[in-house]
Amino acid sequence: MVLDDPTVIAAVEAPPPLAKFTRMQEGTAEDWRVIGADFVRFTSKLPDRVMTHLRLLDGDYGGFPIDRLTHSLQTATRAAKDGRDDEYVVCALLHDIGDTLGSFNHPDIAAAIVKPFVSPQNHWIVEKHGIFQGYYFFHHLGLDRDMRDQYRDHPWFDSAAEFCAEYDAPAFDPAGETFSLDEFEPMLRRVMAAPKQSIYKPVPKG
Repeated sequence: MVLDDPTVIAAVEAPPPLAKFTRMQEGTAEDWRVIGADFVRFTSKLPDRVMTHLRLLDGDYGGFPIDRLTHSLQTATRAAKDGRDDEYVVCALLHDIGDTLGSFNHPDIAAAIVKPFVSPQNHWIVEKHGIFQGYYFFHHLGLDRDMRDQYRDHPWFDSAAEFCAEYDAPAFDPAGETFSLDEFEPMLRRVMAAPKQSIYKPVPKG
């Protein structure tokens, strides 16, 4: 290959193909083949974007004894040392990733991110952890610390309570053991390698 060959340079510099419609109603199968091919490339970089967003929590204390990234890492460290599986540990790592963009509903943001890749039970734990964590501090803010009781009869109530009691609530210790983000990266990539459920995932016929 001649690196200065104009044909080679043009191929390298050529922009990726784009769909031709201006209104989605006009889209063709060929348009969606183009979009689908790019979707594969784009989604393959999801773990990179998640890692980048986690790093935004670095140095953000919010008044807590440790910053939000360290809290996330410490929560995941506690879960990992307790022998939890990769999926659970990744949920622990990402449970507060929504703090930056979802300051008033951060559990919903984290739950939406993990939902395609985890079990319904683990998704539910992430989604509800804010209410369950509130048991430890809501009363100091004039809120109902027993707000979680609305889920008392839910089959995963104890699992969410355990997540907060064992991993989330104790993970504010400046001297606590904290694995690095790099140590969790391979696990994150494994869990996010392929979705378990998604509206964009074809349903097997049969």
